[in-house]
Amino acid sequence: MEVEEMEDEGPSSHSELPHSDDLQLAPQESACLESSAPVENVFVDKKAVDKLTEGLLSHYLPDLQNSKRALQELTQNQVILLDTLDQEVTKFRECNALLDLNSLFTEAKIYHNKLVNIRKEMIMLHEKTTKLKKRALKLQQQKQKEELEKEQQRVSMDQDLDLLRSVMSTGASLRAEWLHHFCTN
Repeated sequence: MEVEEMEDEGPSSHSELPHSDDLQLAPQESACLESSAPVENVFVDKKAVDKLTEGLLSHYLPDLQNSKRALQELTQNQVILLDTLDQEVTKFRECNALLDLNSLFTEAKIYHNKLVNIRKEMIMLHEKTTKLKKRALKLQQQKQKEELEKEQQRVSMDQDLDLLRSVMSTGASLRAEWLHHFCTN
């Protein structure tokens, strides 16, 4: 069957594409045509193949190019969206880190206040301890002074008693002597 009749048929836009009447089929294409052809010998006109190719390309190529542009645009938009999403995720992480830092600073401030209060209490306890030690020392000194005075009074009383005894014993012996002397005379 001959395909020459198909030359006149085809899309009207094939005239827009350049004609290549000089092109010859490559050996691979001709081998492909021969291998796909049935056992009968089919003769294909080169002009018909060119016109069919031009018609097919003119029919599908603009849509394919538009689809390609749309896909490239979508890919570009997707890359932009992914970058924007990455930036937003980074911002959220930074915000969380700032919140963590804020809570750490708040906690540090609380513990600092506790330490300041403990320090004040330690200073107050030290002052009270110092006052108590001074008071205890004064009381001890006063007690020692009182004991010393008591001891001195006791010693003085003992001395007075000894003196009184000696005076009494001397007085008794004087009296006895006086009595003895008075009675004998």
